[in-house]
This record gives sequence, C-alpha cells and structure tokens, in this order.
Amino acid sequence: MDQIHLMKVFVAVGEEESFAAASRRIDLSPAAVTRAVAALEDELGVKLLARTTRNVRLTEAGRRYLDDTRNILASIAEANEAAAGVNAAPKGNLSVTASVLFGRTFVMPCIVQYLQDFPEVDVSAYFLDRVVNLVDEGMDVAVRIGHLPDSSLRALRVGQVRRVLVASPAYLATHGVPQHPADLLRHTIIAASGISPRVDWKFGAVEDPTMVRMKPRLTVTSNDGAIAAATSGLGIARLLSYQVGAELAAGQLKIILDDYEESAWPVHILHRESKYGSSKVRHFIDSLAEHLRGHPHLA
Repeated sequence: MDQIHLMKVFVAVGEEESFAAASRRIDLSPAAVTRAVAALEDELGVKLLARTTRNVRLTEAGRRYLDDTRNILASIAEANEAAAGVNAAPKGNLSVTASVLFGRTFVMPCIVQYLQDFPEVDVSAYFLDRVVNLVDEGMDVAVRIGHLPDSSLRALRVGQVRRVLVASPAYLATHGVPQHPADLLRHTIIAASGISPRVDWKFGAVEDPTMVRMKPRLTVTSNDGAIAAATSGLGIARLLSYQVGAELAAGQLKIILDDYEESAWPVHILHRESKYGSSKVRHFIDSLAEHLRGHPHLA
C-alpha cells in the first residue's frame, strides 16, 4: 500500500483513539482502516496500537511515530503548496490557539477578517487557559504571553503586557490607596488563580523582588470574575494589563503600585518550524502580527 496513505490512516486512528471514529473522519470503511494499520505495523515490525474490545491506545512506539508522522504529513502538504506557487490562495483548515480572554478580545477579530478575506480556509480556534503543545495537538499557530523556553518553534514578538494591580475608584476612596506592597495586607484581595487559601504576589525587579503573602477574601478561577468583582468595588485584583484595558479606559478601574511592577511580559506568535512556508499560515501570521502590533493595549 501507499506509505503516505497508511500514515494518514494511522494519524486518524491515533488522534481519535478509535477505528470507527477514524473511519468516519477519513471516509473509509472500518475494514479498510483496520487493514491499513495492520499493513503499517507489519511494514515497520512494531505494534503502534494496543487494542482491546473497548478501546484503542497508542503504544510508546506509536506515540513517537504519531508525532513524527504528523510532521512528515505537514511537510508534504506544505511542500505541495509551495510547488503550486507562493501566491496560491490560502485554503484548507487552520488551527489557532490562545488563552480565553486574549483569544476572544484580540485574536477573534483577526480570525473573522481572515475568513472573510480567504473563503477557502476554515479555522478551528482553541481558546484555552492552558499551554497547548503545538506539535502534540496539531496546532498551526499559537499566541503566548510570557517568556518562552527554548524550542524548535518559530516565535514572532508582537507586543507586551504587564501584571497590574487594579481597584475601583470607589474602593480606593473608601479604603485608601496603598503606597507599598506591604500595605496590601490591610486591604481586601481578589485572587484570580487556582483555589488556594493564600496567594504570594511578587513585586519589583527579578534580582531584588518583594514578596507579599496574603489571604484573599475572594478567589476565583475566572479572570472575568475577578474583573467583575474589582469593578464592583469589592477590593484589589492583580491581572494582566490587556485584560482590564477597557475598564481602565472607561475609568472603572485604576492602576495602583505601578512603581513596584515586575518587568513587562512579551507577547509572541508561535508556529511550527518548517522548511516550507504554508500559504494559509503565512497570511494569517502576517495579518495577526499587524493587528496585534497596532493595538494600544499591547504596546
């Protein structure tokens, strides 16, 4: 059988962890899917999938082969696209990921415009408040906030954000404006983080930080919830500057203790290293970079 065909079938089964689901996804009969995977395993001389009556799981060799196969198929698709001409209109599916609030506020407007400009492209947008592995999860483009570890991914810096302390004017008028991080111990704290009885907030330069440990009155796992509580006058919250840009502009929140802020966090667009530049990825990155670099909340 054709090696590329076998790889495509295996990727579908490996990602779906189901022969039946893979069959529906790639429009092949279940029997044809089973034969293709068996032929690939025979050719390689190794078991890629562990089968039971109830489920299908990748073996250790299968997990490694799935990662390698995804990269190979992506390179083939990009090479074909490059051969067809760099000016070819973008087409196919583009997968994009970002954090929930950033994605909704900054990335989605760009996606909508991109889809209007290129009618042959479909976009799958994954807005998640966790780090998505581009290679393992098959993403084309990601937006990341913060310093990046070394990797094979290409990174394009498009802006920066700060961690800021904010409170409503009404709260500050009633309770006073903190002048030093230690003053926060006398204030109502709103923590946007995982559930924990205490939070540690670090201030100032990396080489000489000030650490303050507090017990929040309200701990919420949603940034939206923390913003709502702060604007209502409950207390002081620590958030990223872009998350409260609209509330700051409207005067609903004010920044405090800005002299003690940590260094700004960079914002990058990431995509997978590739010999060829995919037209759909290249056009989207160019559009997204222009959009983000021109946004005042990311300056």
